[in-house]
Amino acid sequence: MTVSPTVRRRRLAAELRRLRGLAEVTQQQAATHLGCTQAKIGRFETAKRSPSIGDVSALLDFYAVNGAEREQLINLARDARKRGWWHSYSDVLPEWYETYVGLEAEASSMHTWESEAVPGLLQTAEYAYAITKSTLIRANEPEIGRRVELRMQRQDRITGSQPLDLWAVIGETALRRGVGGSAVLRRQLEHLLTLAELPNVTLQVMPLDAGAHPAQAGPFVILRYSNHVDPDVVYLETHVGGLYLERDNELSKYVTMMDHLRAHAIDPEGSIQVIHERIGEL
Repeated sequence: MTVSPTVRRRRLAAELRRLRGLAEVTQQQAATHLGCTQAKIGRFETAKRSPSIGDVSALLDFYAVNGAEREQLINLARDARKRGWWHSYSDVLPEWYETYVGLEAEASSMHTWESEAVPGLLQTAEYAYAITKSTLIRANEPEIGRRVELRMQRQDRITGSQPLDLWAVIGETALRRGVGGSAVLRRQLEHLLTLAELPNVTLQVMPLDAGAHPAQAGPFVILRYSNHVDPDVVYLETHVGGLYLERDNELSKYVTMMDHLRAHAIDPEGSIQVIHERIGEL
């Protein structure tokens, strides 16, 4: 599994918050010790900025952290400052989305709801191209190509040697919307059937006649991590940015929503049959 500097940065931020609390030190006091602004300490503790090894060492001195714990945190700080494979796509990767790719890179499982399109990790290259070209109206061909390439690279998370567990509920609309034309859609649906055979992939279709449901506000992704110190996160995306929800009450609402979707969607075996039938119509 990819060691993600994004996940390491979040873990380090949580540890720095915890240790400051144990030391009964305010952010302003930590900033004074470090010779920086309180805002800088705040960015360290919210994972918005990776502290240097020197900054972490100085904070650990102030918080009286020594021995093995100190060494582990210094190593964590080093990992947090490394570059992930996705950094090579920084020319087409907005900072807010780079965070998501970094979080996805080390997740142990993903639950996702998509009503209008096939989820990105399940897309064929030609389907991804058609989606990208339609949604990024001002993008040129090289940029579209780079974005598609990035999406294909991300798919190693479900087909690689250490894949995450993916459970996707897809709206029936996505099976019917002619993205890229009938031929492209047909190959995309055939690709879904192939991926559904993987032991780590579960697909369900939400039928059009299912009625109203609580996720009609839009798609979402729930990322979970095998290491208990890494908090689960809900990701919501818009055209201009991403929203990351980590509070327990926020997460529980989306977990409940996902449970509702899975209960009301067609079961996995029936969903495969629905996809077969849709292919037969094309």
